[in-house]
Amino acid sequence: MLPEEDNSHPIIHRATDYVPPRNWRHWLIGRPLPTADAPHQTIGKFTGLAVFASDALSSTAYATQEILFILAAAGTMAFSYVFPISIAIVVLLAIVALSYEQTIHAYPDGGGSYIVSRDNLGKSPALIAGASLLTDYILTVSVSVSAGVAQIVSAYPELLEYRVPISVGFVFFVMLINLRGVKESGAAFAFPTYFFILLMYLTVGVGLFRYFTGSLGFVDNPPEMDITHTLAGITPFLILHAFSSGTAALTGIEAISNGITAFKEPRSRNAGITLVWMAFILGSLFLGISYLTGHIGAVPSETETVISQMARTIHDGRGVLYHMVIWATTVILILAANTAYADFPRLSAIVAKDGYLPRQMSFRGSRLVFSYGIVTLALIASLLIVVLQASVNRLIPLYAIGVFLSFTLSQAGMARRWRKIGRLQPGQEIAERGSTLRYNRNWQLKMVINGFGAVCTAVVVAVFSVTKFSDGAWMVLILLPLLILMFSLIHRHYSTLAKRLSLEVFAGAAPRATRHRVILPLSGVHQGSLEALRYARRLSDDITAVHVSIDPDEAVKLRQKWENWGEGVRLVILDSPYRLFIEPLLKYVEEILTHRQPDETITIVVPQFIPSKAWHNLLHTNTATLLRNELLSRPGIIITDVPYQVP
Repeated sequence: MLPEEDNSHPIIHRATDYVPPRNWRHWLIGRPLPTADAPHQTIGKFTGLAVFASDALSSTAYATQEILFILAAAGTMAFSYVFPISIAIVVLLAIVALSYEQTIHAYPDGGGSYIVSRDNLGKSPALIAGASLLTDYILTVSVSVSAGVAQIVSAYPELLEYRVPISVGFVFFVMLINLRGVKESGAAFAFPTYFFILLMYLTVGVGLFRYFTGSLGFVDNPPEMDITHTLAGITPFLILHAFSSGTAALTGIEAISNGITAFKEPRSRNAGITLVWMAFILGSLFLGISYLTGHIGAVPSETETVISQMARTIHDGRGVLYHMVIWATTVILILAANTAYADFPRLSAIVAKDGYLPRQMSFRGSRLVFSYGIVTLALIASLLIVVLQASVNRLIPLYAIGVFLSFTLSQAGMARRWRKIGRLQPGQEIAERGSTLRYNRNWQLKMVINGFGAVCTAVVVAVFSVTKFSDGAWMVLILLPLLILMFSLIHRHYSTLAKRLSLEVFAGAAPRATRHRVILPLSGVHQGSLEALRYARRLSDDITAVHVSIDPDEAVKLRQKWENWGEGVRLVILDSPYRLFIEPLLKYVEEILTHRQPDETITIVVPQFIPSKAWHNLLHTNTATLLRNELLSRPGIIITDVPYQVP
């Protein structure tokens, strides 16, 4: 006897030994993983640095260049401000990194700015943080891949006209790797990340040695400098504008706090150490590149990057080391998209669980990753690359405002969290949705750190909004409210649906209907339609077959067949002089509904022809599917498909 046939246990839990068969998808993304494998798909600190720090580390390839683009308006004399501006940015980096290190330990389940804002500042700030971060991750993919392709174009100028399709190709390549799972993508990207770090330290180290020994020259045959406008002199506004552009170096700092759950236990400790490593490497490389750039006479240009100019100056031309630096930089910039692929799906899953994004975003795919989020990110980022023609200089103004807005909300939320902790008694605990509050004697110092960080990043948001407004930042300032509106509409839908489906006010199932009317649409009389008729007879004796007559001659033939095979069931033929099928049938159904008795159930039994091969569907009109789609939206009707498989 099957377990289901044992009536002594009303609820039966059965295990399954089903294993998905191999297909072409497994060759691309790997075999499906069971849910029990999730703990084994976590990563350590070294792999975590490759997965979550590639975005931040890659910004060293273009942050200095973005400062130069702004200072160029005042002439080459303004380039001497590159290093002081870089120092200010690194100080801000240290403040933000320290703040997020506290966030990692306070919120071990991840979520970053969104969770911190939700638990401490409320729904609206949380939605702003969520929209800012999701926008940031989309732009991360677009900017990093475009910057990586710009490195290739610097070395091989003949590829300039193909940079858009090359960029889109790289976006989907990284997407494919990430669909294979966090562990596999981390293993694949670890070597290129550490190779980039090693080569950049080597290049900066050799450059500094040659500079202090007097053997470092200037850029030979520099490219033509790109200047969009000119100024009479160096102004405070220009310095602030350059500072806001250089803060692109801080993008990606929050990534580890969003992806804590990907780390091995103790995950908060491992994530915190990885964050410290990342901040140190990023800060030191950024300062080194900015210092050398100012002393070799590098200029901002769309045709050759600053990294390319620096590498060929330090390594004396376009030799082996130059090409190694270019390719390492290209790879790390493309891999920077991997950080977004690791965090966008996780954040969108959290937001979806709260009901502000489609529920599908919270579903894990066959490789235990959020596949819907990964594919969505690739599609939107590719669209952005195509629209803006893979131009880093056009993409950057859209970039950092969302990042620093999320920084500000996160640190303000943490400051408020420490204030709540300060009101607790020693040993007292309060459980919140994302974390547990416990008394900490150093709460005042921590609150000051986070509060100061919030003020600093808020100033950067204000500066960025003003200085970059005309360059494209206005698009982000419009996009964020639209995203928040979308979140609200989605949440309203789910809330309304939940109320209507709630069992709290449910009085029980309606009384069993005493009448059951069946309508059987017919396109022809054949084995499939007769199979549907046999099924309909099991439901009720009140059956009406309905045929929409487009061709009078065919209607006569169908009537004759029905008289022989219809088993006495009444047939209604609806004339359709305009050769419409769905509309006359829907009108007939509406008439039935209008005259339906209160205790009557109406079922539409739809015969459906199923061909032996999927491509055969292209040879048929598939009216059953069209009819079902129309009737599903009609209240008071039950729709039943009766498939007829033809071998």
